[in-house]
Amino acid sequence: MKVTPGITICAAALLSSTSAFTMHTKLNPTNSPSTSLNNSRRSFLEKAATTTASTFLISTQSASAEETSETASVIQVGGKSQFGTESIMSPKEHGTSSQPVQESLRFNVNRKTADKICSYNRHMAEYATYFQEQDEFLSILKESSIQNNAPITFYDSVTGKALFQAPIGRTTQQFYEESQIHGWPSFRDEEVVWDNVRILKNSGETVSVDGTHLGHNLPDRNGNRYCINLVSISGNPV
Repeated sequence: MKVTPGITICAAALLSSTSAFTMHTKLNPTNSPSTSLNNSRRSFLEKAATTTASTFLISTQSASAEETSETASVIQVGGKSQFGTESIMSPKEHGTSSQPVQESLRFNVNRKTADKICSYNRHMAEYATYFQEQDEFLSILKESSIQNNAPITFYDSVTGKALFQAPIGRTTQQFYEESQIHGWPSFRDEEVVWDNVRILKNSGETVSVDGTHLGHNLPDRNGNRYCINLVSISGNPV
């Protein structure tokens, strides 16, 4: 298991930065906040297979960034995949969660959509390319690249627990390109905080240990690939 410093980049300090990402025309133009996994994710992947991922340009001037107290902590990331049982997603006080999503989420994601997907959902997803429309998220990716591919920590939108760190073992550009091709932020085994994440064997559903729906494991020839809703990993550390 790899020990990686948890780096959190403050989005507020980057709001004035112009996004340096060049976007393709959206392959899924729907305005609906959620679409079915089977009808949206997999059809999107078929279309994306013929699409070349765009690149983003790195600014020569670094935007300012602040580190929270979480950056000083150490997060255990990577290691052997951890499986869980259906009991994790049993009914609780708030759907499959014990409470609603946080009041103020990162990346300026829609809180109502986040709450529905995180706690009242097992199969639905935010629409493909949703993450590409969130300027705060793109600005943080740009800052990560400027800072020599510094890993970004992603937190549970319900509990604030660390769930993923990326990029690890690749560049920010590569993380972005893979996510763009598949339509959702896509993480590899070495980027998962396994203390807080589980895979359900029968379905590949990827969840937090506290019952937050995150996405699904859709393996490819390179191994496990966790296709994750941005609204599920937009929490603030607690």
